[in-house]
Amino acid sequence: MKILLITKKFPYPLKEGEPIAINYLARSLSAMGCEVDLLTLNTSKHYFDPAQFPESENFFNEIHSVRVDNHIRLGGALRSLLSGKSYILDRFKSPAFEEKLEDLMRSKRYDVVQFETIYLAHYLPMVRKQPNLVASLRAHNIEHEIWERVASTTTNPIKKWYLKNQNRHLRKFEIEHINQFDVLLAITSRDLDAFRTLGYRQEGVVVPVGINLGDYLIDNQQVVAQNSFCFIGALDWMPNQHGVVWFLQNVWKKLAKANPETKFHIAGKNTPAWLRSKAGPGVIVHGEVPDAKEFIRRHPVLVAPLFSGSGIKVKVLEAMALGRAVITTTIGAEGIPAEHGRHLLIADTAADFEKHLIWCLKNQLLREEIGANARELIRQEFDNLEIVSRVIAAYEKMIVRW
Repeated sequence: MKILLITKKFPYPLKEGEPIAINYLARSLSAMGCEVDLLTLNTSKHYFDPAQFPESENFFNEIHSVRVDNHIRLGGALRSLLSGKSYILDRFKSPAFEEKLEDLMRSKRYDVVQFETIYLAHYLPMVRKQPNLVASLRAHNIEHEIWERVASTTTNPIKKWYLKNQNRHLRKFEIEHINQFDVLLAITSRDLDAFRTLGYRQEGVVVPVGINLGDYLIDNQQVVAQNSFCFIGALDWMPNQHGVVWFLQNVWKKLAKANPETKFHIAGKNTPAWLRSKAGPGVIVHGEVPDAKEFIRRHPVLVAPLFSGSGIKVKVLEAMALGRAVITTTIGAEGIPAEHGRHLLIADTAADFEKHLIWCLKNQLLREEIGANARELIRQEFDNLEIVSRVIAAYEKMIVRW
């Protein structure tokens, strides 16, 4: 089976959810005998030089990268308001990318073209020029839902109004385009149900991010201290920014005052300078770290205070795979069939976060038991090869129809 993956981020480095999800799926498709090509919109915000892509992580037959400047500019944002379009969507339109896609579609016969996120649906008409081809959408999130949640938690009235305006266009685009795909790969069953409610009527498959436990070895000798907590995630993403700031202001300030020996370590790509000024006592802001797994291993508990976003939170999965206890919100645990108190700890209020943090400080053995249970859950529910077999079965089903 010949598959072309179309992405808006290069699938490396493996430091945030989307590149990890793309890379791990490509690895498994390749392991199952598929020939996978990559066409990536290599944006200014997340640019990666393909020449630096290590062979150990390269599971693609061919790589085609188109560099695109998609910096956020005030002028572009204002023009989108005046034209009634979504600036969120328009930033991923590129004539050069479309031209490259057209060249590929002319030169090679693919069985499947898989779009990674709805933002790339602009390019679907080009793919449809080739007959008897399966066009699939891998929906990492319900994209408009993220912006709805961000807008609902934003206190600045101008920013709230702008986000709601942009989200209205994004929601319309998402609903209009999902039924134009033959197959929808949803990250969670909850997301697939939501897409069905929005009107999706084609083939749908639940395809969470697969994990190869062999890549996630437990090493408790690396723990720097038993009273150490951590957060890791892309800090140019608004849901992460909002969650970390909320946690620092509403939870950590009080906890650190009562427990001055405790530490909270924050790591993430594109950490804004202003975050350091909000850090406070006992907080260490690392910025981008060279190895996310190594960072998580150094701390016994991962804190993921997420109040917006959608889909599965990959860093939560990774921490569970590494046998670490996780404290997160109901939204942070979406798509993970985990039981509170057995596989992780759920907190949706400041009081609950504080209670669970203190419990982790006082109950090392029980906390480690939660981590062990979490790793076993990943083994049972998120096996990479078992998950990708669902994808191949869905594609084969559609190909037989042609």
